[in-house]
Amino acid sequence: MFAAPPVIQAELFSRLPDALRIEGRHTAWSRARGGAPLHSFLEGPAFDTAGNFYCTDLNHGRIFRVSPAGAWEVFADYGGGPNGLKIHRDGRIFVVCRKEGVVAFDPASGRRSTVAEGFDGKPFVGLNDLCFADNGDLYFTDPGHSSQRRPDGRVYRMTPDGTISLVCDGLPYPNGLVLSAGQETLFVALTRPLSVIRISLQPDAQGQRHHHWGTFLQLSGGLAGPDGLAVDDEGGLAVAHSGLATVWLFDRLGQPAARILSPAGIRTTNIAYGGADLRDLYITESEQGCILRARVPVAGRAMYSHRAAA
Repeated sequence: MFAAPPVIQAELFSRLPDALRIEGRHTAWSRARGGAPLHSFLEGPAFDTAGNFYCTDLNHGRIFRVSPAGAWEVFADYGGGPNGLKIHRDGRIFVVCRKEGVVAFDPASGRRSTVAEGFDGKPFVGLNDLCFADNGDLYFTDPGHSSQRRPDGRVYRMTPDGTISLVCDGLPYPNGLVLSAGQETLFVALTRPLSVIRISLQPDAQGQRHHHWGTFLQLSGGLAGPDGLAVDDEGGLAVAHSGLATVWLFDRLGQPAARILSPAGIRTTNIAYGGADLRDLYITESEQGCILRARVPVAGRAMYSHRAAA
């Protein structure tokens, strides 16, 4: 449908040190996936205001902090299932955990607190990713065990006062998500059908929010599908295509602008813009346990965590 976009070759920024790799030990999560035990499974990248890079190890229940120079340390090791990670403007580290729901960590002490465990009297099934709106609302996905045969994944919104509402349900494995620059649209990756949908957040003439959605991008190939998402300063979308060693860059109309290729494994899971000018795209690659970096033509949009407190 489109000509092949220009290729950008990513570089290795940092590799999970051998001392932090847990070899030969299955977990319940790795057994459920099938195959051999996994040394780690990196997800959820985000930067704090000091330039430290945080990411999760979904497989072994850990959170890492990586310095700007590439030095790794274990920030938290709590036996949960941490997946998506974002940093609140007050510095707290928010994580959606497949075992515990929405949790927050104090960046100084590492103390963990539970923010939300469920909705409408029922626990979440298995949370995956999250993003903050400019007004402080928190959006997060709960794919659980959903699939194309069982499309019961959900997207939720939690306001700063802790009120949770259902944004959308009936989805086949909703994964990464990000808001458009104008905050009127929520983009959500549906991993199983290899698509990215857009959910309208605009109220109708009566002020009601019906959250209509439709397909924005339809991808193909790979061993998994679209995972993490990020938005750039011109309204374009970056899509980590796990299982294809690729991060796609699309413009605001959904036209392919570039393909970023991994020099490591094929599990390009999640992405975050960084660098002084937000033109460095950092990528978690989970097969080989690496953080990749690519210089991109358009800067990322400054997210909620980068903005001054209201």
